[in-house]
Amino acid sequence: MTGSLPPQNFRPHPWHGIDPGADFPNILTAYIEIVPTDGVKYEIDKHSGYLKVDRPQRYSSFCPTLYGFVPRTYCGTEVAKVEVPGGPSVDRGDGDPLDICVLTDRPIARGEILLEARPIGGLRMVEKSEADDKIIAVLLGDPTFGELTEIGQLSRAVIDRLRHYFLTYKAIPGESSTRITVDPVYGPAIAHQILQASRRDYSREFPGEL
Repeated sequence: MTGSLPPQNFRPHPWHGIDPGADFPNILTAYIEIVPTDGVKYEIDKHSGYLKVDRPQRYSSFCPTLYGFVPRTYCGTEVAKVEVPGGPSVDRGDGDPLDICVLTDRPIARGEILLEARPIGGLRMVEKSEADDKIIAVLLGDPTFGELTEIGQLSRAVIDRLRHYFLTYKAIPGESSTRITVDPVYGPAIAHQILQASRRDYSREFPGEL
């Protein structure tokens, strides 16, 4: 848990230096890169661990949730092997930490924060035959979403906003775009499988980090 981090005299790398949680994958620690009001897409610099500007959000579509990644995860061959019923075939993971969208009704004004969340499902996003799953979770203690345990408890409008964002956030009018799919939606059981697979991928990719 975030509260269990020991005191340190240096800044741990958000990807490699933060434990994903003692009760992972039921409850996990997430590192948040962007919030719904951000007009710029921020992304972790994999070398330094600092947040960097990836690109301005070109159009009026803003991410509808807190968005970041799960520390010490990696989307590789194990994530690609997880079968999502009704989903497209994938050849590999996208080679990044596992993305996470965290729902809360409380305004959080800045990224580069840690929080505790409960996964309730996810979206299998695929681009160029690479799995780029988006785990959907709820902020623990949130008055509106905090007690949810299943993605089916969410309004369909919430899922549709997330799908629309990921389907369009790279699109440039007038230019041909790479085919992206953001289906199907899956529940907590598959989300847990993908989370556990991402930990296996991480231990294989970074054997000295665990």
